[in-house]
Amino acid sequence: MANGLYVHSEIGPLKKVLLHRPGKELLNLTPDDLSRLLFDDIPFLEVAQAEHDRFADILREQGVEVLYLERLTAEALDAAGSREEFTNQWLDESGLRGHVTRATVKEFMDSIEDTQEFVEKCIAGIRKNELDLPAKSSHLLAELVGYDQDSETDLLIDPMPNAYFTRDPFAIVGKGVNLNHMFSVTRNRETLLGKYIFRDHPDYNGAPLWYRRDSAYHTEGGDVLNLDAHTLAVGISQRTQAAAIDAMAQHMFWDKGDECEIEAIYAFNIPVSRAFMHLDTVFTQIDVDKFTIHPGIMGTLQVFKLTKGGSNGDVRIEEMNDTLENVLAKALGLDSVRLIKCGGGDPIAAAQEQWNDGSNTLCVSPGKICVYQRNSVTNDVLYKEGLDLLVMPSAELSRGRGGPRCMSMPFAREDL
Repeated sequence: MANGLYVHSEIGPLKKVLLHRPGKELLNLTPDDLSRLLFDDIPFLEVAQAEHDRFADILREQGVEVLYLERLTAEALDAAGSREEFTNQWLDESGLRGHVTRATVKEFMDSIEDTQEFVEKCIAGIRKNELDLPAKSSHLLAELVGYDQDSETDLLIDPMPNAYFTRDPFAIVGKGVNLNHMFSVTRNRETLLGKYIFRDHPDYNGAPLWYRRDSAYHTEGGDVLNLDAHTLAVGISQRTQAAAIDAMAQHMFWDKGDECEIEAIYAFNIPVSRAFMHLDTVFTQIDVDKFTIHPGIMGTLQVFKLTKGGSNGDVRIEEMNDTLENVLAKALGLDSVRLIKCGGGDPIAAAQEQWNDGSNTLCVSPGKICVYQRNSVTNDVLYKEGLDLLVMPSAELSRGRGGPRCMSMPFAREDL
């Protein structure tokens, strides 16, 4: 297992996974800032942490090694001595303006001796009242300071409240990484943590990058599914542009062709809406031939199969218009696959439980999946289909609009 990364499927026995325990970033959410920070509600931190701890314990009980985003980032910065570089880049991307304010924030951050505590503070964000900022007395000083004491928000630097959805800032594909350029500014800052992990951490610094965060096009990990060692499914969605998939294919087939094992990318054109935010809100694989799905994806889909062309740098594209069942069976080399609808076909239950990520499941091994407790109708259907369910509490975590798959980034799975 080169550099600790090895993910060739969605269902191979899970051996190592990256999580982020929700932290003080959730305490810096206010109703006025929710939309900008991509939240619909404010989770109760104490309960969200207890639920997340149970999630981690469930995985450990299955023999999975649990890694934490904040700890890996701190280890990377300490190992390479790159904390100063990270701090400056974090400040550059924070939206902070003004030399005086920046210097004050940097002094504050530099005063945090423990590197993991420092990383956690980068994620939590900074309120104005945490710093001794100078009062504005003139337009010149306002320009130098670069912050507005009378603005509606009390935040000086935004938190990263979505950080507990570790699926999205990067995606492990085979033995390498898609380090993403994310759809929104508020989430793209999360990818900075990945940059330093995969550049500086002793266990992961040799991993090839199939995609880079400085790319011109946005893509997110929730749109990437490893169907097998040679086949990738990617969503053309609200969060991933078609041009990003073009660039991904170019890197995987040609630029990194001697390192990357991917031979075919199936690009699924899915509706642009909150319900279809990522491909993994549309379907997730739970067994060799079984998937949970959003009922709204039934019918004919537009899918593009990308493969390596004959001449240097060429990518061949084949358009397919077929049902999800047929496309997945073809991609996996199976006669057929079983699609299990969120909500069991009941339209009201499906709408409610899809809102709470009923079709977003984390497969721990073939047929054994982690699900949210609150999706009782879907869970009952899955039980009847013979699946082994690892049920986790979800009253508060689900307010962030992401399920067990969203909250996890596998670093290693066994081969099937």
